[in-house]
Amino acid sequence: MKDPNVDEFIQSADQWPQEMAYLRRILLDCLLIETFKWRTPVYMVGKKNIIAIGSLKDHCALSFFNGALLQDEDKLLIKPGEHTQLGRWMKFSSVEEIRQKEDYIKAYVLEAIEVEKLGLKMEKPSEIPHPEELKAIFAKKPALKRAFEKLTPGRQRAYLRFFSDGKQSETRTSRIEKNEKYILKGIGITDCICGLTKRKPSCDGSHKAIENFKR
Repeated sequence: MKDPNVDEFIQSADQWPQEMAYLRRILLDCLLIETFKWRTPVYMVGKKNIIAIGSLKDHCALSFFNGALLQDEDKLLIKPGEHTQLGRWMKFSSVEEIRQKEDYIKAYVLEAIEVEKLGLKMEKPSEIPHPEELKAIFAKKPALKRAFEKLTPGRQRAYLRFFSDGKQSETRTSRIEKNEKYILKGIGITDCICGLTKRKPSCDGSHKAIENFKR
C-alpha cells in the first residue's frame, strides 16, 4: 500500500522525482511496507527498516540499512562513509540507468529481505561459536568440515548464525542436516538453489514461483 506522504515527497521533489518514482515501484513490487520516516520514504519487513530512498545533489539512492550483509557479487553497493558499519548505498543518476539495472536492483532487494528474515547480523567469525551439534557432525563427517571451511567468511557466518539461532538442540541438528548438501556444494544460505535466479549466486526470490518450494 502506498503512503500518501511518499506521494507528496516525490511530487514536490526538486531533484530526481522520476528516478525516485521508478525505484518506489520496484520496492513496492517486492511487497515491502512503505512508510515515511525522517522525511524520506522507508521500506520495511514487519517492523524492521530495510531500505530507504534518498535524493542527494548528484544522484538519488537506495540506502540498504544492512547492506554490508549482502553478498554484493555485482559490486553495486557503496559504503557511505569510512566508519559506516552496516549501511550501503546504490546510486543512480537517470531513469535509464535504473531501467537497465532493474533486475539487479530487485535481486538485491529480495536478498535484503531474506537476510532480515534469517536474522543475520554483522559479527566477526570469532564471535559466532560453532554449536556443539555442528562440532559433533563435523567429527563424524570430515568432508563436510572441509567443505564448510572452504566457504567464504560471509557464508560461514551466515550458516553459523542460522544454526545457532535454533533454540532446541533438535532444531539446530535439523538445520545443519538439511543444509549439508548445500555446504558440500559450496552454496551459501542466501545463494540460489532453485536455478531460477537472474543474479547468481544470490537468491533473487524467483523460487517463489514454484509452489511449495522450500530449502
